[in-house]
Amino acid sequence: MRILALDGALARCAAAIVIDGEIVSLRQLRAERGQPAVLPGLVAAVLAGSGLEPAALDAIAVTVGPGSFTGLRAAIALAQGLAAGAGRPVIGVSVAEAMAAALPNLGGRQLWVAIDNRRGRVFLHRGDGAGMIHPEPTALDALPWPNRRVAVAGDAAAEVASRLAARACDVMLTDLRLPPIRQVALVAAERLRGERAPLPAQPLYVDPPEAKLPAGGLRPAPGG
Repeated sequence: MRILALDGALARCAAAIVIDGEIVSLRQLRAERGQPAVLPGLVAAVLAGSGLEPAALDAIAVTVGPGSFTGLRAAIALAQGLAAGAGRPVIGVSVAEAMAAALPNLGGRQLWVAIDNRRGRVFLHRGDGAGMIHPEPTALDALPWPNRRVAVAGDAAAEVASRLAARACDVMLTDLRLPPIRQVALVAAERLRGERAPLPAQPLYVDPPEAKLPAGGLRPAPGG
């Protein structure tokens, strides 16, 4: 299976061609902003490096969040455009699903994936793989009490693990901070084979939008 995987969810842009589970072409760049300008070049480079055209792919995979508003929208829009032009499916993968796929052997610990929302809260996923799609917005000073041993990943993992350890919880800090691009492709391949429930290639927003309609409603459209 030939998959182009894209990620712009967190503090990195990445693109890879993954064939039968192995990366054959990879480009990535740390980028907390400017993802719309960075991602197309990365995609062009991995396609050239693999010798493939988009029409030769089986699917295009893209992380859908949680994460950067701009990064998610840039990566998803690019994936959808490429898929439409090539006549190939585009498949959404959550950040937590990709991380869980990279950490299959945790010795019975439950995986927590903590994504920083930069407002004193985290988007917290708790689970063991396939079900890790819908996160909970959680204040750092109101983290839930684990009912079992825990392993923590994500860009807010160090802070969450520290707070759990301060409560004398049995917590292990993993070294995984970003969704591995190979696992983005592997999860997408499982989804393509019907082994996971579908996930639309749309931004996975946790908080409601901050923009609000004017109190008096929208202005009427100009007359013709």
